[in-house]
Amino acid sequence: MKIENLPKIYLPQKESHKGQNGRLLVVGGSHLFHSASLWSLKVASRIVDLVHYSSVPENNRIVEKLTEEFRDGIIVPRGEIEGYIEEDDAILIGPGMVRTEILKTQSFKDTKTQSIKEIEKIEDEGVQTYFLTKYLLQKYPHKKWVIDAGALQMLELEWIPEGAILTPHHMEFEVLKSKIQNPKSKIQNLRESVSWFAKEYKVVVLLKGETDIIASSDKYEEVKGGNAGMTKGGTGDVLAGLVAGLAAKNDPFTAAYASSIINKSAGESLAEKVGYWFNASDLADEIPLTMKKLFL
Repeated sequence: MKIENLPKIYLPQKESHKGQNGRLLVVGGSHLFHSASLWSLKVASRIVDLVHYSSVPENNRIVEKLTEEFRDGIIVPRGEIEGYIEEDDAILIGPGMVRTEILKTQSFKDTKTQSIKEIEKIEDEGVQTYFLTKYLLQKYPHKKWVIDAGALQMLELEWIPEGAILTPHHMEFEVLKSKIQNPKSKIQNLRESVSWFAKEYKVVVLLKGETDIIASSDKYEEVKGGNAGMTKGGTGDVLAGLVAGLAAKNDPFTAAYASSIINKSAGESLAEKVGYWFNASDLADEIPLTMKKLFL
């Protein structure tokens, strides 16, 4: 793919020590979706020095067995994640977390949740996604957030922290827009609509598609490329882990823009080797090689 204006990203220095090149917390997974958050983890653990991974118990056990993929990380039970949030540079929430329609028909939104321990007791995992996302975003708005997948689908707009990175595909973006009362949100032109949203909520939007759109309050880029092999399930989770890993040591726009370029370039490299017949794990493995070509 042709790359113009390749952004400069943070590169670890020779004299740096463990922990100085980024710490990340990944909050994701569910009893239904095991692999999604693991793909995010796989990529992120190759970029930052340390990843704290927090999921449902069975996902935590799976990761504990995958020590060859997770040498530099710590498994954190969800009930204990608040002890790690402040020390981490960025937080990814959402990959593999489920959504629910029940909130549209019942008064769960009025439920009072004072702690993560209380949220863990909620039986419906989609409702749990809603309240865990709400609790963390509202309590820690000063952190660098990457909001993806299930957390993004259950998001209320008033929770969005300034400077957060949102990674919707086109349908998820339309759902976000549908929650806005401002008539300006009805802009039909996609490019203008994404830019307006980014400015209105003071966030970075990485709209995934054949052409990725990356917009912030004052910047805008498009990244074309990729191929049909990247429609496989899990490739979005790979991208989310990449964005979060880079967000730990880069500004949000740079992290999102660079990740789009890297992700699409990795997909194109794989297509040259095996055609369209690759999966999310292959993409995650290709990303470090692509980063070396682009940035070293």
